[in-house]
Amino acid sequence: MTAQTLIAAYFDAFNAGQTDRMLDLLHDDVEHHVNEGGIRRGKAQFAQFSRHMADCYRETLTDMVILSDASDQRAAAEYVVNGSYLKTDAGLPEARGQTYRLPAGSFFALRDGRIARITTYYNLADWIRQVEK
Repeated sequence: MTAQTLIAAYFDAFNAGQTDRMLDLLHDDVEHHVNEGGIRRGKAQFAQFSRHMADCYRETLTDMVILSDASDQRAAAEYVVNGSYLKTDAGLPEARGQTYRLPAGSFFALRDGRIARITTYYNLADWIRQVEK
């Protein structure tokens, strides 16, 4: 599977709400670097994060562009997050079902045909402005 095919499958699973399918695409030692947060290591921490996100947010990613290097060991994706804020997340504004549209990007390292690192970036201040309306 090429890097672009692997990343596309990961995001297809995300959009379908299929966390188990996402986990199948991750390396056992995956590192998940979160925007303005720490690093989650391993599939168990990634799964826990995914459950939390599903409780608080409903998101679909659109306008996806996926790029990869010639070695198929690195990839990047740019996309738009279209979401609804369902349940108040600790330290963030109160959730009232607000919707948001937010440009974002992710960087990936691949190892053994799996995703070994995910680093995601978005503008948190922009998201806060959108949900505080």
